[in-house]
Amino acid sequence: MKHRIVVLGAGYAGAYVAGNLARRLSPKDTRITVVNAVPDFVQRMRLHQLAAGRDIEAPKLADVFAGTGIRLRLARVTAVDPERQVVAVADADGGGELGYDTLVYALGSHGDVESVPGVAEHAFDVAARPSALRLRERLDSLGGRGQGGSVVVVGDGLTGIETATEIAEARPGLSVALIARGELGTRLSAGARGHLRRACDRLGVTVLEHTSVEAVEATRVLCADGTALASDATVWTAGFAVNPLAAAGGLEVTENGRIVVDRTMRSVSHPNVYAIGDSAYAIGDNGRPLPMSCASAGYTGRQAIEAIVGRLTGGKIANTKLVYTYNHISLGRRDGILQTVGDEGQARPTYKGGRTPARIKAGILKMALWATSHPTYGMPKRKHRLATAPDASRREGARVAA
Repeated sequence: MKHRIVVLGAGYAGAYVAGNLARRLSPKDTRITVVNAVPDFVQRMRLHQLAAGRDIEAPKLADVFAGTGIRLRLARVTAVDPERQVVAVADADGGGELGYDTLVYALGSHGDVESVPGVAEHAFDVAARPSALRLRERLDSLGGRGQGGSVVVVGDGLTGIETATEIAEARPGLSVALIARGELGTRLSAGARGHLRRACDRLGVTVLEHTSVEAVEATRVLCADGTALASDATVWTAGFAVNPLAAAGGLEVTENGRIVVDRTMRSVSHPNVYAIGDSAYAIGDNGRPLPMSCASAGYTGRQAIEAIVGRLTGGKIANTKLVYTYNHISLGRRDGILQTVGDEGQARPTYKGGRTPARIKAGILKMALWATSHPTYGMPKRKHRLATAPDASRREGARVAA
C-alpha cells in the first residue's frame, strides 16, 4: 500500500507543502490528499484589498493541483484523531473519515471575534474571503449614500494598518478611524512610525492611540474610557485565533491552541503529525516563538518538507532557516514600509518607506500567487522512493476509508 499523506488546509502553507511533497516523492509509494473547505485558493494577504474594492484572483484548487497527482477533497474538517490516525470531514455527501500515515496540519488562523462582546455579531474582519466580501458590500452601500459613512478599524497590527490605509485610499468619501491599543505602529522603528503617521495624515485616517475597545454595537464602538465612536462599519483586526480541533483531538498545544512542534515541525506529542503556518508553535533560530505571519508559513513549510521527505526516504533531514527578519507593510497602492527586524524580535532603526517598499510588497504577493498556482514547478524526472515498505500497523489502519 502507498503511504498516505493528508494535508489539512490549502492556504499558502498547505498548498506549498503539498505541491513540494508531490514534486519530491514518488507517486509509486505515496498518495497525497489535500482537504480544503472551499474550492478556491484564497490570497489572504490581499483580503483587505478585496474588501476595499480591488479585484483579487482566486484560482480554482482543482486547476492548481491538476496534473500533479494530488487528490483534492473539498470538505470541512470536523475532528482530528491522532491516536487512530484519522480525520473526520463533512461535505455535500455527508462526509466520513480519512485515514493517514503522515498528517500535515495547516488550518491556519481566523479573526478572534469572541474576545470582546458584540464583535461576532456586528464587526467585519478580513481573515477570510466571505467576511472580506461582506465588508466590501457594506462599504459599497455606504458609498451609495452620497455623504459617505464612518469606518472604524480596531487593531493597529500589520493587518489593521494595511486595512485602514487601503480603505481610506480606495474610498476617499468614507471617514476612516484606526484604533491603537498603544502607540501607533509600536512594533516599528521611530523613523517608520513617523512615516506611518504621515501616511495616515495624507490619507485622512484618524488615529486614536492608547484606546481599548470594550464592546461593539451595530452603529458604534464603545471604548474603555467611556468614549462611544459612531461606526457604520467596524473592522476587527485585534488578534487572531486558531482552530480548536488540534486541542480537542489530544495534540499537545499552547494555551491559545497552537500545536507545539520540534525543530522539524513535528508534533512533540504525536510524531506522525506535522504543523505549519499559524497552526504551529515553533521556536525560531533566535530562540523566540515565530509570530503568526506569511513569512513564518513559508519557513515552517520548508522545514516540514525537508523533515517529511528525509524521514520517509531515509535521507538526512536538513535544518532550514526559521527566521523573522522583515515586516513588509502596504499603505495603499503607492506607499509602503519595509522594516528590518533584529534577532531579539525588535525593529531595527533601519527602514525604507515610499513607493519602493510598495513595489516590493506587490512583488511578494505576485510571487506567492505564482508559486501556489505552480505547486510542482521544476518537478524532477526521478523522484525519491520511500526507504521501507509499508509496515503492518499501517496495513491494519488501511481499513479506514480514504
